[in-house]
Amino acid sequence: MARPRLRVRVISWDEIANWTLNLADIIKISGWKPDVIIASARGGYVPARLVGDALGVGELLSLQITHWAESTVATGKAVIRNPYNVSLEGKRALLVDDIIDTGLTVLTAREFILREWRPRELRVAVISWVSSLAKIKPDYYLEDLREREWDWYLYPWKRVDDLASFIARIFREDERVKGRAVTLRELEELFMEWYGIHPSAFGRYWELAIERVVSSELARRVPGGLVLANPKAPVTPL
Repeated sequence: MARPRLRVRVISWDEIANWTLNLADIIKISGWKPDVIIASARGGYVPARLVGDALGVGELLSLQITHWAESTVATGKAVIRNPYNVSLEGKRALLVDDIIDTGLTVLTAREFILREWRPRELRVAVISWVSSLAKIKPDYYLEDLREREWDWYLYPWKRVDDLASFIARIFREDERVKGRAVTLRELEELFMEWYGIHPSAFGRYWELAIERVVSSELARRVPGGLVLANPKAPVTPL
């Protein structure tokens, strides 16, 4: 079997629980404890809550930054959505995200927090850091994915978004599906070829992803399967 175009690893809730506990241990060992935790939304919501629980930090804020238009497709810039003001003067703050790849999301969030919220100190913690790509090194991280075996971590909090984006790439880029109906079985086989994992591993999330692709009008249902309708239609909420 040929190498997948994008190697995907499915991350379980149990792995997330263990990873965030280990990340919290690393922070504890450093001898530093934050007064407030800031989730870099949306990927940092769950890790931030779990790290805060492990560290015993009750104050939790969030800041949403948009960088990826769809999974694996970066917009080239990071933008803060719905910015707001809060005073963190005199407080130690910890910014938490799931992963730093390019680093643009965290850099944008850090600059805003330091300028507008003015904490006494701000540190960054992530589960994964891609040192070969990132423009910033976090203060705390669990793993460096510089020589990673996987191209994409499919986290449990974004199953539908990622799967819909992966399906959309097949419809947009695979010449074998252009201008014709694709049966659901064919789509499953193509997905396996593209990403190295069979859709049966996703259970109901696969069905929800198909519905997302259809409801977004990127594809439409026809007798026998699906056909590309509007290749420019976004399949994930921006």
